[in-house]
Amino acid sequence: MTFGGRTSKSLVDGQIRAALAPDVSGRALVDALSFVRYSLVGSLATFVHYLVLVALIEGAGMNPGLSAAVGATCGALAGYAGNRRFTFFSRAPHRQALPRFVLVAAGGVIANGTIVWTGAELLRLHYLVPQVVATALILVAGFALNRNWTFA
Repeated sequence: MTFGGRTSKSLVDGQIRAALAPDVSGRALVDALSFVRYSLVGSLATFVHYLVLVALIEGAGMNPGLSAAVGATCGALAGYAGNRRFTFFSRAPHRQALPRFVLVAAGGVIANGTIVWTGAELLRLHYLVPQVVATALILVAGFALNRNWTFA
């Protein structure tokens, strides 16, 4: 059934959305839910990242900056499919999205390695302290870039 060009289903969906988040616009709600999904996928990717980071430093005795960069690369690879399908429901072809994702991830890897190296080597902090800072900064920047460019 239609009412003023809208179906009864879309009217009900709109009422449900308004009841759940009356002060949040539709786009803001979609963005918030996307960020939650991005964070879930990112949690898995971060687990992979930290696992590789600790293994390379503690197990192989590698430099913290290089270990962080390798770990971030592994985490980024773990996150591509999840973000494409679960976070952004992207229909962008792989030939477009994958190179963009790689560029965003490469920027994140470089930033991550730089932040961890600076914190661990120059500031003499335990390597996990700058790693947590890097993770938070790269999470926000990566979400914005992937939402607006990679998977758009």
